[in-house]
Amino acid sequence: MSTAIYWLSKDFRLEDNLSLHRAIGSETELSFVYCLDPKDLTPHNFYSKSLGEFRLRFLSETLLDLQAQLRTFGQHINVVYAPPIDTLDRLTKRHNITRIYRSNNADWNERALFKRFKESHPKVDVICSQTSTLFETADLPFEPEDLPKTFTLFRKRMETLPVLIRQPLPYPTHLPNHVLDIEWPQSLFDKHRRKGSLFRGGSAEASKHMKAYFSGDLPQTYKETRNNLDTWEDSTKLSAWLANGCISPRQVWYSILDHEHDKGENESTYWIKFELLWREYFQWYAYAYGSQLFRFDGINGKKPMTSFYSERFKRWTSGNTSFPIVNACMKQLNETGYMSNRGRQLAASCLIHELQVDWRYGAAYFEQQLIDYDVASNWGNWQYLAGVGADPRGSRRFNLQKQTETYDPNGEFIARWKGESGATSNDSVDAADWPIMPTDTPKGAQ
Repeated sequence: MSTAIYWLSKDFRLEDNLSLHRAIGSETELSFVYCLDPKDLTPHNFYSKSLGEFRLRFLSETLLDLQAQLRTFGQHINVVYAPPIDTLDRLTKRHNITRIYRSNNADWNERALFKRFKESHPKVDVICSQTSTLFETADLPFEPEDLPKTFTLFRKRMETLPVLIRQPLPYPTHLPNHVLDIEWPQSLFDKHRRKGSLFRGGSAEASKHMKAYFSGDLPQTYKETRNNLDTWEDSTKLSAWLANGCISPRQVWYSILDHEHDKGENESTYWIKFELLWREYFQWYAYAYGSQLFRFDGINGKKPMTSFYSERFKRWTSGNTSFPIVNACMKQLNETGYMSNRGRQLAASCLIHELQVDWRYGAAYFEQQLIDYDVASNWGNWQYLAGVGADPRGSRRFNLQKQTETYDPNGEFIARWKGESGATSNDSVDAADWPIMPTDTPKGAQ
């Protein structure tokens, strides 16, 4: 007897989930599976892990929340701690899996995984649906591989489309029965619950926050406050739940429309939609360019004039550079798993242009640390700043002193996160690993 599984990835919600909606309409038996890959918890070539402590905690909370919702339907999540390709192969053979429902997200590695799986299991139907974008492929006025070269071109085309963004799908009224009954390794998640966090995972928490934000007046002033570095109310704070699929971009979009209906439309409410379109652009950017998202020379084949300096990278990650504003941003990230959008631009610009370090090391460190890590937005933005991505004007270098005067004129953010306690120099050795002579060396000393 054949059965089907629902492969959880970046779609930890029951509401507005097209992939789940299709499975409910076709299956009488369906088992939910989440696979945690052990290699995501160990350092890789860029000296970071794919899944850091804050992200793992958020994931644990998200799984527990979804588990509670599924139990009301007599369902549950089967969590497997093993390499995904091994898990898929074993489950398919042992339980005669003939259909797999999954979300076709922007993660190139996951798409490559299922391509390999299909090659070895051609009789298994892998049914993909768009669940992490505003638009579906059929809605686009171009083929995904013909994505406009810049965001501005993309935005202008999408904003003039006659096709409306589809309404979010409702919460299900029933679910198929489950077949698999795998006990998940709870202790693996428990041991990572140490540091506090600004965010709590799960679609219930996401919906609660989204409703509270858009029922108030904060969206009316979003454009004026969005670049602030440290205040909770100054931006939507929805990115962590969006990145993990606890809510969909369509749910956010229609929440904006409801807010505009109740409280009025202005430049700030438009700007939230504008930034959702930025997110959308990077999702399709990741689809279009695949593994080029991770290449040193990006999508243009032009290598930046940077390298890898281990000491500079370590100083940057620990907030111990000669740039106080960057130190404060990095210490905030390390302590909370969060950094503002403006802070990310300053920290990235510093690593690339001031410290001249290979941008991929910074992108990988953000992947490890950021609770709201999204593969498309993170790597796409790092490429943008490094001059190897979608920016037609080349790399973006920020004047850190001017940015400090603009966004932290009284030094409150730097003081709170002890940004002034950094080093006075970013190197202790020169390029040939010879000690740099201290400034107080006696005259004539060698």
